[in-house]
Amino acid sequence: MKAITVEPLKPGSARLEDVPEPDARDGSVLVEAIAVGVCGTDVEIAEGKYGWAPPGQTRLILGHESLGRVLDPGLARGLKKGDLVVGIVRRPDGVPCPACAVGEWDMCRNGQYTERGIKEIHGYMSERWRIEPEYAMKVDPSLGLLGVLLEPMTVIAKALEQVVFIGQRSFWEPKTVLVTGAGPIGLLAACGAKLKGKEVHVLDRAESGLKPDLVRALGATYHSGSLLDVPVEPDAIIECTGVGSVIGDAFQKIGSGGTVCLTGVGGGGVSGYAVADTAAKVVLKNNVIVGSVNANKRHWYKAAQALAQADRAWLGRLITRREKPEDFQKALDRTPDDIKVVIQFSEI
Repeated sequence: MKAITVEPLKPGSARLEDVPEPDARDGSVLVEAIAVGVCGTDVEIAEGKYGWAPPGQTRLILGHESLGRVLDPGLARGLKKGDLVVGIVRRPDGVPCPACAVGEWDMCRNGQYTERGIKEIHGYMSERWRIEPEYAMKVDPSLGLLGVLLEPMTVIAKALEQVVFIGQRSFWEPKTVLVTGAGPIGLLAACGAKLKGKEVHVLDRAESGLKPDLVRALGATYHSGSLLDVPVEPDAIIECTGVGSVIGDAFQKIGSGGTVCLTGVGGGGVSGYAVADTAAKVVLKNNVIVGSVNANKRHWYKAAQALAQADRAWLGRLITRREKPEDFQKALDRTPDDIKVVIQFSEI
């Protein structure tokens, strides 16, 4: 069968090649790939920035944002041939640490977790893949191709849960949510917050085009320019850019008792801010800054519920390009107009 593979830490090594059929030891559920979403993680692995091949192998099958059709349910109860499924990404470490031992593998303490398509387990960019029944998430069939958005939605399900949980340290409920960045994660964050009845504001660099249109179609308010000029004092900020200057502004902008949840991974530092002065503002306003990455199983359930409630036409506009597996390099080369690009292996 065909798969898109890469040699981790070797730039330019990605290719579409023949690989063996998935081993039954990888899971009793056999799945035909329909589509795989491409995100910054895939691009960075292809660029050689990180990534880990399975033990004893030199190449890694890419892809962690999956959507597939069950060919053989194997030992899975509740699954049948033809069901649409998405594969959970992370696996708990083998020790396990206290968090992994109770199913909170997204909070792994020792770093020995593994992840499909990223760290020591082959991903989903292959014509067929296998998965353990407990890591196969059934998708509402009415979502169709939109089921490929489930994995990025889990990131938001966890982030919103973290914001609410932290806020419960006091008599507090977030009413105004500000999202920085209108990429796929930012737009799904805006969607998730609107589904919870919040007043939502989104900040991005684009001054016109699809991103502002999508935000306004949600009933949210779109802003461009400086975060400090946004005319609201948010209760919560979901930071999805990873840009140092935006993060620094978020620390200044958050309202009293509010939470800044960092989901973007980037670099470049925080120029123009004295750390101690910024910390003083955080202290005096009882703010919390929390990082959030990955998701555990309950977040996958919450994300599936959110997608099922969301407007299908709006979600469909997030998928701006579909590429064939043989054109995978086009999918990895992002353009300014892209939101979510998918590699489509078969028809839905």
